[in-house]
Amino acid sequence: MKAILDSSVFFSDCSVTGDLYTTPSVCEELIDICSKGKFEKFSADGLRVVSPSAQSRKIVTTAAKKTRDTCVISETDCDLLALALDLDAVLHTDDFAIQNIACVLGVQTIPINQRKAKRIHWKYRCSGCGRYSDHDGECLICGSIIKRKLK
Repeated sequence: MKAILDSSVFFSDCSVTGDLYTTPSVCEELIDICSKGKFEKFSADGLRVVSPSAQSRKIVTTAAKKTRDTCVISETDCDLLALALDLDAVLHTDDFAIQNIACVLGVQTIPINQRKAKRIHWKYRCSGCGRYSDHDGECLICGSIIKRKLK
């Protein structure tokens, strides 16, 4: 089985087997000696560092807009999801936003240390006037902050 590893795998004490992959952006997040050591161990066992395709990244970006997770998803998160699409692989992560987008994309996820996330539907509401919006940021009506809330 092909498995994509999020950076949280390298910060935890979990074991993962199969054909292992991660992205260059995950490697950049590994800064402490323990995570680097775990990366070296996985590399010795065949871990491959692969960049995702631009086409899959576009699909992930579109899905993130649909789930309204664009304000919380990072470039690394996009890379992981896109690589999972490219390789038809399982994604090991504890990130709820990644899991939320993965549900829309049909990518299977396996949580590392936390419970599996359920699909979440977000809405955006102004903290001042209470109007709903399609995005976070500043309210065009009253200028207050628009916040993301559960539907």
